[in-house]
Amino acid sequence: MKYIIGMFLFALSGVLSAQTAVGTSSQFSLNLITPSVEYEVAVTNESAINMDLGIGFAYHESMGESEFGIFPGFEVQYRYFYNLQKRQDNNKKASENSGNYIAAIGSISGGDPIIGDLKYASDYGIFFGPAWGLQRVYYSKLKLNFNLGAGYGFNQRGASYFAPIFAIQLGWKLGK
Repeated sequence: MKYIIGMFLFALSGVLSAQTAVGTSSQFSLNLITPSVEYEVAVTNESAINMDLGIGFAYHESMGESEFGIFPGFEVQYRYFYNLQKRQDNNKKASENSGNYIAAIGSISGGDPIIGDLKYASDYGIFFGPAWGLQRVYYSKLKLNFNLGAGYGFNQRGASYFAPIFAIQLGWKLGK
C-alpha cells in the first residue's frame, strides 16, 4: 500500500511540475536609443499591453532630397507572446516577457520636430499596424526589444501613407 501511495504521489508531482505555467509580467523600463519611459502591463499569461512615452525618429526622401525629424510621441502595443512556454521548456529565460511576439501597434506623434528639418503639415500624426517582435530581459536587467512590420498613417489634414515599422530599443528594466 505504501508503495502504491508513493508511486501515486511521485506521478502527481511530475504532472504538477510539468504544468508549471510561465506567464507575462508587468514591468517598468527606461530606453536609451530612442529615449522613452515604458510600462508593460500583463493582460493574460501570454499577452501584455505596452505603453511607451518618449521620442521617435522619422525619415523622408523625395526626389533626391531627404529630411529627418525627432518627434515626441506616445505608442501603445498589444503583444501576444507565442513562445514563452517553448522557451521555458528549452531552459531559456522566459520570465519578464523574454520571448517573441506579434503585436498590434498604435501611435500618435507631434507635428513639430524637436530636432531636424522634417515638418509635418499638421499638429499630429497617427499610425497603426501589425508587427512581429522579440524582447529579451537579461539577468543584469538589460532589456532589448526589436519589432518589424508595416502600417498605415494619417494626420488631421487627411494626408495618409503606408510605411514600414522598424524599432529597436535598448534600456533597463527597473524594479524587481
